[in-house]
Amino acid sequence: MNWIKIDSDSYGTILISWCICAVLIFLVAYFIKKLWISIPLCSLFVIFMVFITWFFRVPNRDAPDAQNDRLVTSVADGKVVIVEKVFEKEYLKKECIQISVYMDFFDVHCNFWPINGEVSYYQYHPGKYLLAFHPKSSELNEHSSSCLKNDYGEVFFKQIAGTFARRIVCYSEPGKKENRGDQCGVIKFGSRIDHFVPLDADVKVKVGDKVTAVESVIAVLPDKKED
Repeated sequence: MNWIKIDSDSYGTILISWCICAVLIFLVAYFIKKLWISIPLCSLFVIFMVFITWFFRVPNRDAPDAQNDRLVTSVADGKVVIVEKVFEKEYLKKECIQISVYMDFFDVHCNFWPINGEVSYYQYHPGKYLLAFHPKSSELNEHSSSCLKNDYGEVFFKQIAGTFARRIVCYSEPGKKENRGDQCGVIKFGSRIDHFVPLDADVKVKVGDKVTAVESVIAVLPDKKED
């Protein structure tokens, strides 16, 4: 039997949620004697307990063509909301193609490395909790920034907190080599990922596309090795 894997950094959130629900179930059962009211209420709390556990699931997925260092896969599940040329000013300091993926409440919220490569940069930024669709959320919201580099280029990405996402976990360690498709962190509740790929990368998605972390190729790095 294949058991569902749960993100270990979310155990605390799950435990607190379960304890709150257990207390509420006890209070409802103790104080509300009308079964037609208490049973549906208790059932809702049980359903929420199951949902909050399922929410932090870590899917078992295989990265396509795992040895191909040019492929860039989505860091997160969700919907593509931005594909545009921008100037990335935090680390790369040059024009790139930004590909943003919005995660809704029902998407997998674990994140995964987009390419094979070495972590060349990491920085955590405390901040606000604007809606993930807000134009300034990428700069003003709590977020973490990471960059992976290999022989074909660099891919920079941001894990951005939304209104309800109050904690970002990222496993970036500068100098460490990572494999595309391995877990790189988790964002708790609704949020967004901004990917930044080279201008000459072959972008494979458009606004409105649904993407799946690990499995969906969002870009292909140019077929030339950097010095």
